[in-house]
Amino acid sequence: QYQGLAGRSTNEVLQLYSAHGQQQKLQRSSVVTQLHGAIKKRLKQDLKSLHSFALELSKDFQRQSKTYLYQVLTAVQGIQLQNEAMQMFQMKAFDLEQSLQEVTERYEKEKQKRRALHNNLVELRGNIRVHCRIRPLLPFDTAAGHLMSQDRQRSFSEKVAYATDDETVLVKCSRPGHASINKTFQFERVYNASESQDTVFADVAPLLTSLLDGYNVCIMAYGQTGSGKTYTMLGPQIEENFAFEDESELGIIPRATQEVFRLISEKPPGSYWVEVSVVEVYNNEIFDLLAKDSCGKVFGVKRDVVTTREGKSDVPLLTHETVENASDFLHLVNKGLQLRVRHPTLVHAHSSRSHLVVTLTITTVVSGDNFGTSWEDEQTSQRLNKEVSCTFPQKERDNKSTSSSRASSPAQLEATEKMKQVKTRLQLVDLAGSECVGMSGVTGAALRETSFINRSLSALADVLGAIAEQRSHVPYRNSKLTHLLQDSVGGDAKLLVMLCISPHQKYLTESMQSLGFGTRARQVQRGQVKKKNFPVPSKAK
Repeated sequence: QYQGLAGRSTNEVLQLYSAHGQQQKLQRSSVVTQLHGAIKKRLKQDLKSLHSFALELSKDFQRQSKTYLYQVLTAVQGIQLQNEAMQMFQMKAFDLEQSLQEVTERYEKEKQKRRALHNNLVELRGNIRVHCRIRPLLPFDTAAGHLMSQDRQRSFSEKVAYATDDETVLVKCSRPGHASINKTFQFERVYNASESQDTVFADVAPLLTSLLDGYNVCIMAYGQTGSGKTYTMLGPQIEENFAFEDESELGIIPRATQEVFRLISEKPPGSYWVEVSVVEVYNNEIFDLLAKDSCGKVFGVKRDVVTTREGKSDVPLLTHETVENASDFLHLVNKGLQLRVRHPTLVHAHSSRSHLVVTLTITTVVSGDNFGTSWEDEQTSQRLNKEVSCTFPQKERDNKSTSSSRASSPAQLEATEKMKQVKTRLQLVDLAGSECVGMSGVTGAALRETSFINRSLSALADVLGAIAEQRSHVPYRNSKLTHLLQDSVGGDAKLLVMLCISPHQKYLTESMQSLGFGTRARQVQRGQVKKKNFPVPSKAK
């Protein structure tokens, strides 16, 4: 293009440049117009597509919103239905709970009525009440088996005795190669391992009311060694002594004494006094644990038991200490317990080697003017008329030391005749435990002790068997233990036997023996226990 400009004039060149510029300008304008149209067209298409997508998205959102709203409404309705159903179930559960509570209350009332009727039947028949206490598993249950092989110890690790309810004991009896057999035993009351000393004593306390109503009472703990008899009767044992500080751990003996003095405190002052004696039966000999030497030191003195002309057992020269409160009693008993024979065995580190008998004698002083002629027991009346006619033992000694002229005065004789005494007795017995020599590992003197313990317990079983069979002769004198307890076992006292057993498999044989003894004991019918009738006040004429 530029080669053709040579030889032309300036105007022509300018015209050519101008024409060329306009042409380029037209071309650019045309391109811009085309590009603008294309962009506009493309934007219209994109806008249309975007609008369609927005509409589609809106429709899809509406559909999904409706779906989700429906699901939410359905879920809300379902929750409402579930709430209504839950409320209905709660109402039904509440109705069932009320019905169950009513049935339970009726059951408890019926059980109490049945128990009261059973107790009345026991009273009329003179049956022996039997309670059973299953102690918890203790560390020495496994430690005592260190002489056994490990395989055998593993086989003995099972708990086999259970309290299924408050009247039934279930024992799982199993032997290698034999099917397991469950045996049940029924008693007046059964305590599981978690029940406290308070619970145990709550069922014993009513007997103490009978004590002040004129009945003799005897509470006896029976069971294998290490089964918890001494704990049940006395409480925890700590280093050759007994701990009486913790009220919740007190056993039957200290609690019974506290209850007796509480009952006495509700009576007129001076109408009662209490004496205590503590004896042990060791190797078939009776020892007075409250006897003192010339220096006032307590030491065990051998005594003997005899049968009086009235057919009652008695221990001549036995020490009776007068106590005025439970603290005095516990102090005396603790002194006596220091002399009780104990010996460690493989089963129990503080095994009692003797039978302990703690006796509270309660003397009731009544006026002779109130005596009627309707005594049920003539022998008791005759004996009471011969007894001392004073209020307290100290007064008896004072009266003996007075002059004969004073004693023979009519006024003094009249006052003497107007005072009478009625004595009732509470015997609290912690028997030594029956023992398997192979299990306890005792030798020498301890082996001899075991022999006497087992023989005395066998004699007790023989006595109960003779009473149950109503034999003409009951072998009380086969053992000093049975001779000492002749009155209580023979029917002159309300008798409660507290069976103590271990739940551990390795003591199964001893536990079954104890349960068998308790079953036989509660079947014994001794006849109705005699009451030492208190006189009825005579009507004023």
